[in-house]
Amino acid sequence: MALDVTGKLFKILPEVTGAGKNGNWVKQEFVIETMEQYPKKACFSVWGDKVASLKGIQLGDQIKISFNIESREYNERWYTDLRAWKIESSTGSGESTPAQKENFPGDVTSFTAESGEADDLPF
Repeated sequence: MALDVTGKLFKILPEVTGAGKNGNWVKQEFVIETMEQYPKKACFSVWGDKVASLKGIQLGDQIKISFNIESREYNERWYTDLRAWKIESSTGSGESTPAQKENFPGDVTSFTAESGEADDLPF
C-alpha cells in the first residue's frame, strides 16, 4: 500500500547502523507534523541509500513523503512501520523547483501566496 503525506519536518533522529546476514545496513527515522486544522505528528523511517535524501532538508522545511505501511508480529504484539521511499522538499534547502511545489496538493494556499499567482482552482 503506497501513500503520500505532506508536512513540516519536525525532528531528525540519529542514524542507526548494523550488520546482518545480508551485510551492513543503515536506517534513519524522522518526524513530520501535518499541516491540518489539528496537526498530527508521525514518525517515518528510511533505509539504505534513501538515508541520503534527508541530508539537504532542514527542520521546519515542508516535505512530501511517499511511503508504505508495514506491520509485523513479534511475541504476539504488532509493530507498524511507516517506511518512506521518496522524500521531496519544497522549502529551505534551495533544491526545490516550482514543478516540485505543484506536487503538494495539501498546501495550495502557501504555493499561491509565495508565487504571487492568482488562485485559479476550479472550486
